[in-house]
Amino acid sequence: MKTLSWVADLGSLWKYSPASIYLPESTQPCAMDLLGLLKSQFLCHLVFCYVFIASGLIINTVQLFTLLLWPINKQLFRRINCRLSYCVSSQLVMLLEWWSGTECIIHTDPQAYPKYGKENAIVVLNHKFEIDFLCGWSLAERFGVLGGSKVLAKKELAYVPIIGWMWYFTEMVFCTRKWEQDRKTVSQSLLHLRDYPEKYFFLIHCEGTRFTEKKHQISMQVARAKGLPSLKYHLLPRTKGFAVTVRSLRNVVSAVYDCTLNFRNNENPTLLGVLNGKKYHADLYVRRIPLEEVPEDEDECSAWLHKLYQEKDAFQEEYYRTGTFPETPMVPPRRPWTLINWLFWASLLLYPFFRFLTNMISSGSSLTLASFVLVFFVASMGVRWMIGVTEIDKGSAYGNIDSKQKRND
Repeated sequence: MKTLSWVADLGSLWKYSPASIYLPESTQPCAMDLLGLLKSQFLCHLVFCYVFIASGLIINTVQLFTLLLWPINKQLFRRINCRLSYCVSSQLVMLLEWWSGTECIIHTDPQAYPKYGKENAIVVLNHKFEIDFLCGWSLAERFGVLGGSKVLAKKELAYVPIIGWMWYFTEMVFCTRKWEQDRKTVSQSLLHLRDYPEKYFFLIHCEGTRFTEKKHQISMQVARAKGLPSLKYHLLPRTKGFAVTVRSLRNVVSAVYDCTLNFRNNENPTLLGVLNGKKYHADLYVRRIPLEEVPEDEDECSAWLHKLYQEKDAFQEEYYRTGTFPETPMVPPRRPWTLINWLFWASLLLYPFFRFLTNMISSGSSLTLASFVLVFFVASMGVRWMIGVTEIDKGSAYGNIDSKQKRND
């Protein structure tokens, strides 16, 4: 598992929408309430889930057939799967950018900004929120590299239908988080990306799991045992995965993008909240660090990463104190392709679905209706399970097991 929601202000979108042109000002709050109510309705969620599942399974099937291209033209296989991958991942980005209207401001150096999306980069993102991966995808989308972007993801995600299967065909890097098993497989997977034909962000959560207070206590016990400075807002980074990533992609990747994400007003964003159309307000601090500044030696690289996380901790401290990050705030333009992609799949799939549903209801068969209810229930539970994969309390057993593995990192 490109990886940050740089999403246009929903208020601005409303300002220029047809509704705001024709509605009197006094009726706009009521209209906004009705829009919020609509977004929270289960029928809308059903439509999104149906389009996502149906289109995703179609795309997974097409990807299966593209395997025939691998021995003939590997680069063509990769380019096709890049675009097929975009058809799936952009639907989730569409929910964030267009449906929920989540707003995110990037704080960065104006001189570094023009390079974003024009080069391969390793994105180091803090791992605290349930939608931080989605923010990473949004960052990649805003700079036009979502389809080819990669992530260092836990192996269990490879078995998740649609997303996990899509990642398999796009050569995502999977790990077991047991270094003796990962040392060879992760390195080989990364080396395969050296000749990847598309620009990409390689997203890595060096903390290995999402931040919780319990995990933080365990992590800081390890820090004290190792004689490392304590962190207040992050877990101790796992350095070996980062070091092998840098070593394997050196001279292919141009820079490390150090990204620190936070949400205003102590918001606790969730994927379920995004699906309900809830708007969040995010700030992202992005520092571009040329890869030449990252040491090649593993021990020196490890020390460099620990120092980086001490700096990230200081940035978070400043954010909680002042409500903002350093550098110039910017909002990359929102591209229409995520919305166009979703509208394409919706127009292709919804008509036959509703026609089938109408014919089934008109048949009056109790067995048919019962079968539909069962299928609908199973599909709903499947979608809820996929959402559950992102939930913090289900993300890892970290903190419930012995911390010996962390000490060996």
